[in-house]
Amino acid sequence: MVAGVRLDHLLALQMVDYIVSHHDLNMRRACRLMKQSRSVQYYQSVKDRKQALRGRMREIAKTRARYGYRRIHVLLKREGWQLGKNQAYRLYSEEQLQLRSKLPKRRKMVVTRQAKIKLSKPNEAWSMDFVADQLANGMKFRTLTIVDVFSRQALAIEVSQRLRRNMWSPL
Repeated sequence: MVAGVRLDHLLALQMVDYIVSHHDLNMRRACRLMKQSRSVQYYQSVKDRKQALRGRMREIAKTRARYGYRRIHVLLKREGWQLGKNQAYRLYSEEQLQLRSKLPKRRKMVVTRQAKIKLSKPNEAWSMDFVADQLANGMKFRTLTIVDVFSRQALAIEVSQRLRRNMWSPL
């Protein structure tokens, strides 16, 4: 029966609005006529309608830790959200997504980073890097090094004058 009570309440609100607009009575008399408190007529919900927007803003800030409110605002606009930059700033501040600089003189931002994965045995993770250098006679060459992260052992070193990323095939 809760749904019935809700509908009766909404109907009473609409009836008071109708009486005020069509019969030239003020709000006080219309509420007295309907036996309804005026506070019910003036009540506005405090429920935040922007919860989905706030959640999406938090997701973007989490995945792109260095983005400020302006860049997040642009991304949200591209996704179809209707908000202005002042509203984006207000929500960004209320969600405490601001980046604080640890040393203001150096302008370095402090961001909490996820812990590195702890490796327990060899061949769990490899790293690769291209290195370019030249000999004393001016001839340039490139090397591709593949290193096991756990044991720090060089698994392969490929040396060539024309070594490109797309030419290399996995081992």
